[in-house]
Amino acid sequence: MIPDKLNLGTFTNRRLPLFEVAVEKSFNFLSQEYATLFEASAATAFQHPAWLNALYRRLLQHNRAQPLVVTVRRSADRSLALVLPLVRQRYGALNVIEFADLRVSDYISAVADSETFAAIVADNDTTRQILAALHPYDILRLGKIKDGALPLQELFRVPAAKAMSTRSYAAPLGVSFDDWRTTRLKQSYRKELDKKLRQLNRKGEVRFECVTDSAAVASTFDALKIFRRDRFELNGGGELLQIPAYFDFYTALARQHDFTRTYALTIDGRPVAAALGLMHRGALLVVLGGFTQTEFKNQSIGSLLFQEIARDCIARGESLLDFTIGDEPYKLTFGAEPMPMWQVTRAGSPLGYLAGALVEKLPAAKALARNIFRRGTDKRPAPAHNAAPPLTDEEPVEASLRS
Repeated sequence: MIPDKLNLGTFTNRRLPLFEVAVEKSFNFLSQEYATLFEASAATAFQHPAWLNALYRRLLQHNRAQPLVVTVRRSADRSLALVLPLVRQRYGALNVIEFADLRVSDYISAVADSETFAAIVADNDTTRQILAALHPYDILRLGKIKDGALPLQELFRVPAAKAMSTRSYAAPLGVSFDDWRTTRLKQSYRKELDKKLRQLNRKGEVRFECVTDSAAVASTFDALKIFRRDRFELNGGGELLQIPAYFDFYTALARQHDFTRTYALTIDGRPVAAALGLMHRGALLVVLGGFTQTEFKNQSIGSLLFQEIARDCIARGESLLDFTIGDEPYKLTFGAEPMPMWQVTRAGSPLGYLAGALVEKLPAAKALARNIFRRGTDKRPAPAHNAAPPLTDEEPVEASLRS
């Protein structure tokens, strides 16, 4: 029988250990101790208690992934110092350890404050315990690390993080909507959006709202599922909302209004565009969006939706509209600034070392590996960000076909 909690102990008796490392298979992300740690940490919205609780509960089985939650506690009082929310998956012959992403998270991070993280990194006994807790594995693969995030390469004793081929984008928000539009949007684009909105208003009663009623959230997501099916499924499948486990994951989160906001743009009471965002430390992170593919093709309703989202965020006093990962051109039109993203890999076996070396040297092997990791255990091919046909009026292409 596999114990629910495996304590790795310590590697030395020379001094009292500062920290204790354990693998906690059934770690409770809704516990008060994790909430306290998260609030004081340098982690992102994708390590929020509600997000990780939903991910581990709803997405592991579909992806045939095993939980691997590594905790570090202070020896003196057993208080939680660091959490690494990881999963273990098989890709062909490879046993791979990754952060809890499963195609829904855009940023990964250790959950710890920067001072405690530095102390753990500086303690060789603790880092050896953390590395020992991961075995057996062939490859440790950590992508989607934000610029300026906690340096995971130091924790896992990797010489350096490597730049990813894609970036994330976030738009600073001003003190007023008019100021933001003036400073962040080109004059020609502002005029174009104003014209599109006038055209849309001639087609019916246009309304933008933050949806909170349970029935309204359900109908909005039913519409969003159709929007995204029509937008992405024509190009090979793999769109997440079409998968029941993922649809349940997102709709469950959408009902947690202290952490998420669901937006809808309606015409005569019918949703024509919608988006889901995460609230975190004065920022809204857009994680899901879509709009009708059969009507209003010339009215740029996706762009109008994001303009109204920015207006709402500014009214709430938020300082950042984060479009998250993906190099879609529309993000620049809203004044978003590109930020580099980083990845860390470490071989844990000769097979993992060989696979890593092969991928680095052969472009064809690199493309194959990227496709395998993106697809995971989902048998349907996952389309790349640029796989969909072009849209009119440079409509936003939402990036949650997450690689």
